[in-house]
Amino acid sequence: MSLTPQWLDELRSRITLSTLIGRTVKVTRAGREYKACCPFHNEKTPSFTINDEKGFYHCFGCSAHGDAIRWMTDQRGLSFMDAVKELAAEAGMDVPAPDPRAAKKAEEAASLRDVVQAAADWFTQQLGSSNGAPAREYLAKRGISEATRKAFGFGLAPESRSALKEALKKFPTAMLVESGMLIAVEDKEPYDRFRGRLMIPIRDARGRVIAFGGRILGDGEPKYLNSPDTPLFDKGRTLYNLDKASPASRQTNRIIVVEGYMDVIALAEAGIADAVAPLGTALTENQLGMIWRMVPVPVLCFDGDSAGQKAAMRAAMRALPLLRPGFSLSFATLPGGQDPDDIVRARGAAGFAEILESAQPLVERLWAHEVAAGPLATPEERAALKSRLLAHADAIQDADVRHHYREAFRERLDTLFARKQPERAQRQPWTPNPPRGGFGGGRRFGPDPRLQPPADETRSIGQAGISAPYIAALIGGLLRYPEALRRNEEALTRLPVSDSGDAELLGIMLDSAMCREGLDCEGLLAILEPMKVYNRATTLLRADGMHFSFNRRLESSDEAAAAHETALRDLDEYIGVLVTQPEIRERLAQATADFQRTMDDEGLARQQKLRAMDEDLTRRLAALSENSSQ
Repeated sequence: MSLTPQWLDELRSRITLSTLIGRTVKVTRAGREYKACCPFHNEKTPSFTINDEKGFYHCFGCSAHGDAIRWMTDQRGLSFMDAVKELAAEAGMDVPAPDPRAAKKAEEAASLRDVVQAAADWFTQQLGSSNGAPAREYLAKRGISEATRKAFGFGLAPESRSALKEALKKFPTAMLVESGMLIAVEDKEPYDRFRGRLMIPIRDARGRVIAFGGRILGDGEPKYLNSPDTPLFDKGRTLYNLDKASPASRQTNRIIVVEGYMDVIALAEAGIADAVAPLGTALTENQLGMIWRMVPVPVLCFDGDSAGQKAAMRAAMRALPLLRPGFSLSFATLPGGQDPDDIVRARGAAGFAEILESAQPLVERLWAHEVAAGPLATPEERAALKSRLLAHADAIQDADVRHHYREAFRERLDTLFARKQPERAQRQPWTPNPPRGGFGGGRRFGPDPRLQPPADETRSIGQAGISAPYIAALIGGLLRYPEALRRNEEALTRLPVSDSGDAELLGIMLDSAMCREGLDCEGLLAILEPMKVYNRATTLLRADGMHFSFNRRLESSDEAAAAHETALRDLDEYIGVLVTQPEIRERLAQATADFQRTMDDEGLARQQKLRAMDEDLTRRLAALSENSSQ
């Protein structure tokens, strides 16, 4: 059995290395990488790093180094083929069947990189020649400097059906066709695919040329032409400029997604290096995954015309099922008919940055899109709006994110369609027997048995905060698992903490986590030690009698590794419940008071719905405690 380098590269790209290693080793995020105590030698201070973007791990202590396959052979003790088969099953790939001709084919496929690199060099040479004067003039008009031209490897494909074929005649014709450089048609001699075009190399994440994009010079269609899919190039799994944008994003903590490679290049000319673009397709699930590995909330900045905005909505729809806590999209809207090049030419990098700063969160973009989709004058039209919004929320697979989207849409709908109550000169007390013609069509009735007025604690929970044992369990868990602080920052800042000492401790923990990535328990305690909150922190850390997985003291490193992901997952859910339940109870108290005043069916339905949500959150809290004790 022979496995081609391309097949193995595809296998590695489909495996998230930190997830694979994290199944048996406790890993902690440290900036754009992950760290852990090396499993190949004994150490107390982590020196083992994992880089998902580059697909390798490295230990600075013992020099252990490798990729996903090497991890399976060295750490798991599998043979090479067993490791490949197990990873392929996980990645959903079929291992090639044994073929005596595979070795020859692999050798030819490996040479495709030589073909496209030779083509890139020849295109660059042509741009610099006398034939390239019109193309160089076009670049100058676009404001693209010579430095940018060289950085992005611009070239020229002459207006000829055979110039490239002749220039690369040292390569077999079949290989030129397979690399996408030539077009083969039945009963005709293969001819150059790119003719009379400004050529832009497309590179993989390692900076290797794998394909090309060509812009026509003069009139003609199509305006832009990309290489076809080849053994080197899969447009749905490639982002233009990823090799340059990935390191740039580490400085800006931002990734901008624009429509095409000329947009990327225009932004780079203006000094904005952290932009990528899909290649003639809507953003795919694989491309979203690549972007999210760099930043949790990338900014989509498509053209301001209708086509650009439709592309933005297609990306939003594609992202919905993949959303998870902390990971989403935001949308920067350009003025109508303008693209990023227009903006940076007219307003410079600062003007473009202003547009990015006003980007809408995904939930706001969905709301604005659906509200603008049609009239909302009739009950049927309003019901249709609600149905569309809730359908978007229901597309989200993560239960917590789905719940919050449904709540966000319901709150906006309530505000948009709020029924104005007639003003009363004096509030009348409720009586169990209202006059005929009132609520219930004139029937006589007492208090509705389904209506349960809120308890005193419910009425005041927004002011009084959450009970001390729950807050103690939370802070104890965050001390053990400080990585949860960064990814739950927004939720934790909304949490009502009644005890001033615990509120101060939680605030300091949040500030510390925001300032230092990859903070672990020991590092957090070291920061707290000189402060007056340190004694409270150590008390909460020792209090492991609380029945949650994230409050347990673990006896062995094996137990810790196995329990780490469970504890983090439970802690995230626990935070969600603690933040959401007081808000739900405040709304429940208000809904109950409203119903007591109006006594209508709509008010009753709203009160019951909120009560059901409150009970569901209580059940989830109990389930977390039960699961941790099993």
